[in-house]
Amino acid sequence: MIFVLIKVVYLMKIMDMTKQDLIKKQNMTLNQKIDHTLGSIEQFYNIYKGNVYVSFSGGKDSTVLLHLVRKLYPNIKAVFADTGLEYPEIRDFCKQINNCEFVKPKRSFKYVIEKYGYPVISKKISMGVSRYRNTKCDLQKELRLHGGINPTSEKKQYPTISKKWHYLINAPFKISERCCDILKKEPLKRFQKETGLKPIIGTMTEESAFRTLEYLKHGCNSFNKKNPQSTPLAIWTEENIWGYIEKYNIKYSKIYDMGYKRTGCMFCMFGIDNEDKSRNNRFEKMKHTHPKIYNYCINKLNIGGVLDYINIKY
Repeated sequence: MIFVLIKVVYLMKIMDMTKQDLIKKQNMTLNQKIDHTLGSIEQFYNIYKGNVYVSFSGGKDSTVLLHLVRKLYPNIKAVFADTGLEYPEIRDFCKQINNCEFVKPKRSFKYVIEKYGYPVISKKISMGVSRYRNTKCDLQKELRLHGGINPTSEKKQYPTISKKWHYLINAPFKISERCCDILKKEPLKRFQKETGLKPIIGTMTEESAFRTLEYLKHGCNSFNKKNPQSTPLAIWTEENIWGYIEKYNIKYSKIYDMGYKRTGCMFCMFGIDNEDKSRNNRFEKMKHTHPKIYNYCINKLNIGGVLDYINIKY
């Protein structure tokens, strides 16, 4: 028992030190971060003997990432997951990128929402609601809503559906987190399996707690046998991204000049409840910038009905 306690305290100290290290790196100057990132890219490239590619979304972060990678290795391939849900401006921008391969999913968004459900609020909430609805075990349902001791693992399990969103278990439509896996991750994994190339990805720790935890486990480069990947922008901030774009006068998608701060799938409802209430959210913007697409998703795909249910303006 004493040994276990000592081990837990030791691990907590290591984690705290790692967090402090991350904070220090996030506070480095842009030039220091550029040097750090180039070093991470070079290490990953060398470990896999150049068998790598850049996962390119067409957004500002991956645009900066591609510029940095091609400073070192100009012929590296970029790969764009063409989900069918990207903003037209993003897709057009990706077409302008040299050596950029488009990979497509086997299924459509319409198929995903009809078979599995809509992506609502967050991946965790959507997954929790989906699991709740698809289990016949009352204990598992209770754990999803309120947490408790899981008799199978004998460990404390935290609720996967926060109290605020309990009402979603009775929603008159399906809810699921499967959309991203099927439309974006699957075609990229298929590409990796076919080519043997390992991904360099433009994610940052400031974007989510999950990405922070992944960085604390692996750093910028993960050499996990099952899922090796490089995230050399992990310590960057959004301010750094725009600073780099200005510093090197990099061309980026015009979607950002149309009032959008973030890109990604147009119909996704993850994070919609956290958008600034004083400004138009992504669907309100879409109504003005892409009226035909807006009409299709709101009316034909019934996203309007989903937004009504969760009390989000559109």
